[in-house]
Amino acid sequence: MSPLAAAALALSAGYLLGSIPTSIIVGKLFFHTDIRTRGSGNAGGTNTFRVFGWKAGVFVSAFDVGKGAAAALLGAALGRALGPGATFPAWAPAPEVLGLAGGVAAVAGHVWTVFAGFRGGKGVACAGGLLLALAPLPFLAAAAVFALLLGGFGIVSLASVGAALAFPVALTVAKLAGAGVGFPLLGAAWLLGPFIAWTHRANLKRLARGEEKSFPKLRVIGRFFDKK
Repeated sequence: MSPLAAAALALSAGYLLGSIPTSIIVGKLFFHTDIRTRGSGNAGGTNTFRVFGWKAGVFVSAFDVGKGAAAALLGAALGRALGPGATFPAWAPAPEVLGLAGGVAAVAGHVWTVFAGFRGGKGVACAGGLLLALAPLPFLAAAAVFALLLGGFGIVSLASVGAALAFPVALTVAKLAGAGVGFPLLGAAWLLGPFIAWTHRANLKRLARGEEKSFPKLRVIGRFFDKK
């Protein structure tokens, strides 16, 4: 297989994987409702939690993480299959480049799903799967930021944006510390963080007005300080 064919396969397979409209399928199959007509109108895990409850929300979020991870791992496998003779520079190894291609395509498919009129979710869980597959330790650092913000404020959108912006910082620190991080992954991380923030622009506007939906039960850290 040529590098061009491998890249095309990684992109197309990643996009189709990401396009699986998990929350829409769950809503219509088990609740006879289009998730996009309820709550925030978003076809993602957070709105699934809000509308259908935590069990459905956990399943949808986990499946969406799996979509991003599977797409990235498939792309990386295609890159390894090309062998050392592939025309990729040393600073951009084929597994990383094609893993990114597949994962980013999955995020695009999640946000603009071909199976549901190009109206999908916001890409956080799917992007999380991509990052977990390609850079697990920086991903865990970003996940810790997510947990702290969610536990402190109970606002999923704030935690999501915070984690998305924390990841490229953690990845940069890892590269400076000598981790095997290529420039394609580093560049993609610095693009992906602002992209996730952009998909949450309506949430951020509501947050600035004090109107963003919170989940008090998730605010475990904040409740501890309330008692002081």
